Amino acid sequence: MFALGLGDQLVGVTHECDYPPDARRKRAVTKSYIPAGADSATIDHVVSEHQGRLYTVDEVALRELKPDVILTQRLCDVCAVPYDEVLAVAEHLD
Repeated sequence: MFALGLGDQLVGVTHECDYPPDARRKRAVTKSYIPAGADSATIDHVVSEHQGRLYTVDEVALRELKPDVILTQRLCDVCAVPYDEVLAVAEHLD
């Protein structure tokens, strides 16, 4: 979106969006289940607990930001919020 000159229209980004620097000023609408600085045992536990899903939608943030469009991906449920979770959250938004 930033590369298309539409960054000013974004109301939120993923918790990993850090480029361009302006992306860091947008509110994150996703979060990781893995705590920052977690050791390998903790990561293994979290991955098992969430059945391989590492990320989730911050539904409260998304609801407060009231987006018109949600951009997501459907290629990988391990490297991003699973597509079905995004759909489920979107169904509950105005």
